[in-house]
Amino acid sequence: MTARRQFMQTLAGGTVALAGGLPARLLAATAPADDPWRQAQAIIDRVSKPLVFRKEDFDITAFGARACAVVPINAWVGSSERADIHTPAPDAVDCYPAITAAIAACNKAGGGRVLIPTGNWLCAGPIVLLSNVHVHLAKGAHVYFSANPLDYARHGAFDCGANGKLSLTRWEGNDCLNYSSLVYAHGQRNIALTGEDWTAILDGQAGVPFPGDADCWWSWKGRERKGEVHVPFTVGKVQERPNLRNRPLNEIAPHLSAEEAKKIQGDDPWFQSDSHYLRALSEARVPAQQRIFGVGHFLRPHMVQLISCTDVLLAGYQTTNTPFWQHNPVDCENVHVKGIYANSMGANNDGFDPESCRHVLIDGCQFNTGDDCIAIDSGKGTDTQFGPCENLVVQNCRMHSGHGALTLGSIMSGGIQNVYAQNLVFENANWKTDPLNIGIRLKTNMARGGFLRNFYVRNVKIPNGIRSTPAFYKSAPGSGIPDQTVAVGAGAVITFDCDYTSRDDTIRTRPPLVTNVHISGITVGDVRTSEGKFSCYQPIVVLGPVAVNYNGPGKPSIAPVSNVTISDCDFGTPVVRQPAYLYNVKDLVLRNVTIAGKVHNQRLSS
Repeated sequence: MTARRQFMQTLAGGTVALAGGLPARLLAATAPADDPWRQAQAIIDRVSKPLVFRKEDFDITAFGARACAVVPINAWVGSSERADIHTPAPDAVDCYPAITAAIAACNKAGGGRVLIPTGNWLCAGPIVLLSNVHVHLAKGAHVYFSANPLDYARHGAFDCGANGKLSLTRWEGNDCLNYSSLVYAHGQRNIALTGEDWTAILDGQAGVPFPGDADCWWSWKGRERKGEVHVPFTVGKVQERPNLRNRPLNEIAPHLSAEEAKKIQGDDPWFQSDSHYLRALSEARVPAQQRIFGVGHFLRPHMVQLISCTDVLLAGYQTTNTPFWQHNPVDCENVHVKGIYANSMGANNDGFDPESCRHVLIDGCQFNTGDDCIAIDSGKGTDTQFGPCENLVVQNCRMHSGHGALTLGSIMSGGIQNVYAQNLVFENANWKTDPLNIGIRLKTNMARGGFLRNFYVRNVKIPNGIRSTPAFYKSAPGSGIPDQTVAVGAGAVITFDCDYTSRDDTIRTRPPLVTNVHISGITVGDVRTSEGKFSCYQPIVVLGPVAVNYNGPGKPSIAPVSNVTISDCDFGTPVVRQPAYLYNVKDLVLRNVTIAGKVHNQRLSS
């Protein structure tokens, strides 16, 4: 494995090959054995082996931590909702030094358990996990992370001057120096973060105003929707508006020719927004340690981000009010996620995003999210040094609000393979007010590229349907696909979108490859809407790669989505009774598929 990682890391900055920069040999991997569920069980058996820690407790109160009083505050609890909640009182003791000291002492002693007792605790800085340390939140332990960005730019390993002391992070699939995540680890082994039950809460306070400021973490998204109440923001202080601190590429990447720099930047001044600029730095192959963000920039930190760790347990707690993604293990191996409640409704509040990880089990968890409940990733653009995300099992989970219940991509330039999902309930309990947009979702495009292969799903119940109003694809000029006709953004139970937000990327040179997908046993219920009793807008949407969007050299082979079977499913009563929308698809097989009471057995291509 060490040799494999060293080899994969040499790919960063190398020449782009097939499917998002991966060498052709990785694309030739064979499919799993005839019974894929035997391989799924092997993953379960491997990952669910208990981690072992020394039998010694390090109570944070022994290191100076003191529980705090809380006071009421009216704050944002989602992108468009406020509520009366609590925040630490002004005289609260900062427990960051005590938690840090307890973890260090535990690690130095050879390991053990760091205990956060019942009570309310203010932590004005990141909880940084170290090898052989198990951090455990007792029943009723509520950790309030400081709502001050500067507290996550004080303790990192990289002193970046006015930008702060930053940490090596990955933001939407690209490496950079940025604010630390609220819980962070890098290069550690045998680590655990657990709670006794869902009253053990990690609270990012992302909707609470910054000190002396009307903005909060969620303001940095800059979300604005006509006719909708939303978190306010300050113009010039958001991730998706131009930031004049971001230098032109010819200054930070002098190795580029003027033509190369112009192609990466494009003609849109939004190139200088932090979210687009980081993407451009990756395309320009600027080293990660020169991609400096932090103070003066607006890339929100994750709640939990673990990078290059081995033997990880995350279990039994609740996350809420998180600035950005709730969980993002990157390049981790043997990750067991058990019984967590990812419950945060802000913008981009994905529940769990394993990225370029190997051997992952997500079991018995619940999701209520402001974005995808689970999204499986593997890097974006040229940042594919950690290889594919592979050998994952998702089982016994329950999903409520979110963009996609089970999503693959769109950050998948390194590829995704060998994913097994079973015994899931997409309950969609909030269907009247905030419905689940899509059940099973793939997102990629000519910039993200990558591959998806060997994806198996069985036994999924969707009792309250999926959103029954569509969100349509915006087609690119010359594609031949009329606007407002393909419901890839919302409304389908199964959606494969191989042209996801294609207009956002200037470099579109990585045709994706999608093959060997087998889905069975989905049952979708109807709910009564103002328009009638429906289960979804449309059962299946498969938008394969759109060749006209490729803008690289030559004319590469652009493969259709292929070898997909959907069997033994009942999709209830959709608004659109047509079984599927298909574009650039070969051999989609429907076997014993019921739609509005009619059984379909057919092979489809387009």
